[in-house]
This record gives sequence, C-alpha cells and structure tokens, in this order.
Amino acid sequence: MRAWQVAALGEAPALAEIQPLVPGKGQALVRVMAAGLNFADLLMAQGRYQVRPALPFVPGMEFSGIVTALGPGAEGPAPGTRVMGTCTGGALADCICASADRLIPLPDCVGDEEAAGFPIAYGTSHLALTRKAGLRPGETLFVTGAAGGVGLTAVEIGKRLGARVIASARGAERLAVAAAAGADVLIDSEAEGLKDGLRGEGGVDVVYDTVGGPAFDAALRACRPDGRLLAIGFASGEVPQVPANLLLVRNLAVIGFWYGGYQDHAPQVVADSMAELLRWRAEGTLRPHVSQVLPFEALPEGLELLRTRRATGKVVIRVQQQ
Repeated sequence: MRAWQVAALGEAPALAEIQPLVPGKGQALVRVMAAGLNFADLLMAQGRYQVRPALPFVPGMEFSGIVTALGPGAEGPAPGTRVMGTCTGGALADCICASADRLIPLPDCVGDEEAAGFPIAYGTSHLALTRKAGLRPGETLFVTGAAGGVGLTAVEIGKRLGARVIASARGAERLAVAAAAGADVLIDSEAEGLKDGLRGEGGVDVVYDTVGGPAFDAALRACRPDGRLLAIGFASGEVPQVPANLLLVRNLAVIGFWYGGYQDHAPQVVADSMAELLRWRAEGTLRPHVSQVLPFEALPEGLELLRTRRATGKVVIRVQQQ
C-alpha cells in the first residue's frame, strides 16, 4: 500500500510502498479517503512536537474513510461504515489501523474532505473555549491566527457561544475569511499597536492564541480583570514568557490546551464534545472551510502552504477517489 514516510527528522516525507496493515486487538482497519493536514505535521517531521514516533513513521493526524475490517475484540463501527478519526500518525496512507472505539460514524451531510479536516480543529476550539476558558455570552474573545485551520473554528464557535469576536490575521484576504466566519472586529496582524487596538475595543475576556510571540504579550496586557488566555500553539516559533506579576495583579489565568492529551486521558469528554459539534454541523451552525483539496501525490505542496501560512481554513489531501 502507498504511504508517505518520514525517514529522518528534518527531512521531507517521501512516498513509499509499505506492507499492508492488519488490525490488531481492539482496532479497525480503515480505508483512508482523505486526510487533514495540521501544523503539528510539520513540527513532528522536525522532531519539535510533543509526540515523537519512532522512525520511519507515516505522518497525518486526522482522516476520513471507510471501515473495511475489525480486529479481535474490536467494538466499533461495522465494516462499510463511513467514519472520521484522529491518531498520533499514520493517516497519510491508503489504510490505517485505528482504535475502533474512537472512530466517529459520519452523517450523510458531511463529505469526506470536510470530515478529514473536522475533528482536530473543531475539537480543539470547542473544548478549549467551553471546558477550559468557560467563554460566556456577551464576553469578548480575541483570536490570533484567525484565518488558519484552528483559529477559524474558534471564531465560529465563539460566535455560536454568544461572544463578541475580535479576529487577527495577516492581510485583507485572510481577514475577509474570518469576517465570513462571524468575526465582529478585524485586526491586521502586521499592523502596529495591537495592545492599544485591543484596549480601544474595551479589552478582552478570553484570548485564543495559536501564534505565540509578541501577539500573546500584547493580548495579555489588554485583558480585562479575570481574563483567561488559552495557549493553543506557537506558529510564530516563539513561545511566550509570562510575567507572573501581571497574572497576580489582574487576576488573570493562562491555560494550556492540547487536544491530543484530552484524547488520551479523557476520551469520553472528547466523544461528548464531538457529538455536540456534529449536532451543530447538522443544524447548519458550523460551516467548515476547506481552502484546498490536493491529490495524494501533492502532499509536499500542502505542507508548504502550512509552513508559509498561506492556507486559510483546512488543507486536505484526497487519498482515494470514490
């Protein structure tokens, strides 16, 4: 079967032929139809991600597909069921073996490409904003990287939860994408004076930061008392250093959130979250934005879109044709 493999850290994935997979105990064999790309795929290939699989490894952390077989003792969707799922790697291949009980059956209203880019971005924003930050109706939410795969879902979900959303992204085209997702106020991330701009909007209650660097510090200093800052990622490559004295005198909280960790230690929380998100999708509240669907052979192009931060929403690799 075909698979993209990382043979050495720092090297680009290479297309290879590998041995067919056989599902083990509790696993399902899924024929992958599409795979979503994430910034974490780049970090993992560089050895800079919190999960470091043994080499060589197949990247890809989310997928949609069709169950083709169940391993011994597996309890999950029956063969023939369309599903989506997440994994620590392995999605960028013709097939994947995944924990059967964590696969999510897909409603007819969700297509393969949309499903492949759905669980990580929406799951991250939903749990971070509801469970960790406790975003309330009427509060102001500030989202950095608001046109990216994860940031855009934070804009959508923030509006769904009744917040006023301030979105930061680079350039008019990307800001227009955030506006279409429901952002109330738009700020160009390349403009000067972010802290003063946020204060001019009355300050913020919750910060959803996917970028790190100076934007985090500016948002911290623009927080209202009892503000909550969610550290989601560091796409800028710069991890913020938090001055604890500001946290003390303003009664602020900095909260880390990693979706993969929740999948490991609180799988039922993740399942309940995804069930609510799919209900919202069926109601038409969520409108997933897939900016590019690329063929399997074009993975390097997709990763370059993420590396240069030129993508909006999700980039999806089509693995199989119908």
